[in-house]
Amino acid sequence: MSVKDQFINDAEKKAFDTKHRQTINFNIDKYHKSVAKGQQQYAEGKLELARKKAKNIKWQTMERLDYYLLEFERVFTSRGGKVIWASTADDAMEVINKIVKESGATSVVKSKSMVTEEIELNERLEKQNIKVFETDLGEYIVQLAGEKPYHIVTPAMHKSKEDIADLFHRKLETAPNLSPEELTLIARKELREKYLSSYVGITGANFLVSDVGGIAITANEGNARLTTAYPRIHIAIVGIEKMIPSINDLPHFWPLLSTFGTGQRLTVYNTLLLGPRQANETDGPEEMYVILLDNGRTDILADPKKRESLYCIRCGACLNACPIYKNIGGHSYGTTYSGPIGSVITPNMKNRDEYQHLSQASSLCGKCTESCPVNIQLHNMLLYNRKDSMEQNLNDTAENMSWKIWKKAMLSRKNMNRGGSGIKNLLFKLIFKNSWGKRRNIPKLPKKSFNQLWQQQQKGK
Repeated sequence: MSVKDQFINDAEKKAFDTKHRQTINFNIDKYHKSVAKGQQQYAEGKLELARKKAKNIKWQTMERLDYYLLEFERVFTSRGGKVIWASTADDAMEVINKIVKESGATSVVKSKSMVTEEIELNERLEKQNIKVFETDLGEYIVQLAGEKPYHIVTPAMHKSKEDIADLFHRKLETAPNLSPEELTLIARKELREKYLSSYVGITGANFLVSDVGGIAITANEGNARLTTAYPRIHIAIVGIEKMIPSINDLPHFWPLLSTFGTGQRLTVYNTLLLGPRQANETDGPEEMYVILLDNGRTDILADPKKRESLYCIRCGACLNACPIYKNIGGHSYGTTYSGPIGSVITPNMKNRDEYQHLSQASSLCGKCTESCPVNIQLHNMLLYNRKDSMEQNLNDTAENMSWKIWKKAMLSRKNMNRGGSGIKNLLFKLIFKNSWGKRRNIPKLPKKSFNQLWQQQQKGK
């Protein structure tokens, strides 16, 4: 089955899964209420100014990304940190495997990171007999379930508290029907000892901060701080687009990320890490590596029309706003990054021929653009992707032929009037029975078109 066919099959199942729809709608409704409350921290008119400023900062950064990356490397390495440039996921994993193997570690602790999902870190390390322990509660839940993250910010959004209680009962042999508080305490107990037994901690980063050579990590549970403080070695894997120019930009981006990501004024733990433990410090890793991952990002950077998609700060707001995502869910996309932003960047970072269908999975309603804290014109990005697919002849033959026939008919009134309504209705039925007609009644054309009725009326005057 092709990637496209798998997407259509999974999307159809989820769209008609009532329980799934109820869980997602409940959780997203709670999110929207929280965001509305969180946005109140901005005075009237200030939120739009904050969005515009964030976009301008990211625009400036992407236009001079080479300069900021080199500045980051220079400052970070001056304090004993090590920077590794990885062109592909394979390059990144080769380095990570080497570091872990040389450390003698048999397990690693890991905080929430979508870029590690992108390079399939867990699966690849476990093939080398290295156990990976997810320490974020949501990631821990989906790891126990043997699933991929469902959402960029809330990996277990698709599970109700009853689902999680049942999962813990089956996997950890806990008592059935425990409360969320009890489940959290069990997870805490299970994970605390993992920090003490792991030599290596792996994280992503929300931002790379150029002028101070640091990585900024935002979290609500404290697990990221433990992952970076307890193990002897800290590896941070970060996409090159996460760069911001200055430490002075953090007070602007942190509240935006919190407000649009979870509806908070500010997340609980906001950490800036500047390198390994220094001589006068008591905390932190002995060794710290930052892996700067490209993996298709420079291809997007090279396209002026698509470059804007690299401004994304991974808040997940566009997913929660998207009517498609709310119907088919995160797993249906079959990619690391789902929802509107995933549909924009995935075809440009992976094989366009395989993933160009994602850009069609949109109503183009513009809610994604409206909800983006960095004001990315996501609906336009989706249209650019569609245009590229057409120009590269990636649409299937039947679709191309249909549009050619449609264009020829629409440009000629004579062609539009040819054939009676019976023939046209038959064609409608044959062409649309497996798409529109599968779930809806196919429209029936009247015996006479408006043009024919108009001509008849004019003759009667």
